[in-house]
Parts: sequence; C-alpha cells; structure tokens
Amino acid sequence: MIGCCVAADAIKRRVEEQMEELWDVPGQWVVASAAEAGLSNGYDHPTRLGADRWVGMIGARHRMLAAGAQRPMVVVMVGTAVTVEAVDTGGRFLGGFILPGHGIMLKALESGTAGLHVPTGEVRTFPTNTSDALTSGGTFAISGAIERMVQHVRGHCGAEPACYMTGGAGWKMAPHMAVPFELVDTLIFDGLLVIARERAKA
Repeated sequence: MIGCCVAADAIKRRVEEQMEELWDVPGQWVVASAAEAGLSNGYDHPTRLGADRWVGMIGARHRMLAAGAQRPMVVVMVGTAVTVEAVDTGGRFLGGFILPGHGIMLKALESGTAGLHVPTGEVRTFPTNTSDALTSGGTFAISGAIERMVQHVRGHCGAEPACYMTGGAGWKMAPHMAVPFELVDTLIFDGLLVIARERAKA
C-alpha cells in the first residue's frame, strides 16, 4: 500500500491499522523530496511541500510524457484549497500558488459581512443578483490566479504549458477557464502508481 496523506496523523494511523488488520499490509507514505520519478523539487524546503501537490505533479508529468509531449506544465488541484503548480520543460517544480477554494471564500464573506448570506448562484459574465455575483466572483478569482500562472510559465519557459486540472471541484472550474485544461480526476492516483513502479525498480 502506498499513499499520500495531508490529514492529521491520527487519520494516517487509522488507515495503517485498518490495512494491517484486514490484509496485513504495511503502509508506505509518500512525502515530497528533492527529486523522485523524474521530477525535481525547487521548493525552499523540499520536504515541506504538500505530498498531494508533489504526487499530483508527478502524475501529470508522466501523463504528458506518455502522450509523447515534452513541455512545461501548470497543474491545478481544486478542492477546499486551490493549488496552482508550475513545472518547467525539464521536470523541475518552479513553485506554486495556494489560495482558498470556493467554499472558504464564500464562508469568509458570509462571516465577515453583516447580513450577507451565501446561497448557491450561477457563474455569469455580468451578474445581476447577489447569489450570482458571489459565485461568479469566487470562480473568476480562482481562474484569474490560474491564468496568471499560465502566463508566468509561458514567459519563463518560452513555451505553451500543458495544463492539467484535478480535485473534487475541478469540473466546476474547467468550463470557466480562458486557457484549455485537461481535467483528470485520477491525477494523484496516477502519481502514486508511477512512484510505486519507480520504487519497485530500485
């Protein structure tokens, strides 16, 4: 069993206990490192990079290489938080953004603004009611950060990046992007499979 976990240690221990009780299989947990599976880590302190971010980038890079491409990448995970990662053509993680996901943005507005309640709205070009204005504002704030990273990578690497999106709310964001993204639900699992194969060879 190989996995990545960004939850509390108690949850990790519970998973380990269940795996050992049911199948007598010890758990191996991926943590970010200086380099693994063809990706090198440009973070100031490589082991402090979230394991989910690291594994997702590895999955995206190997997906791109399997398709016969060799390009820089932007890898986005849309969940409770949104992460936006930049990887150069040679597979070096350049850095990334972390920003609040839609739910956190809306809760912050609701708790910080008197009388503002957050019902579900639609994404509109020109919202004409508060519900749509809130939903559109959150969506375009996230898409704007992602598109800015695409510009950064394009300028830094001198090439058009391959763009991948994953995460539970990725399907909500993908239709509202000005640049094309491939939506891949399994990106973290893909990365774990790559890591497992590479470690088995070692």
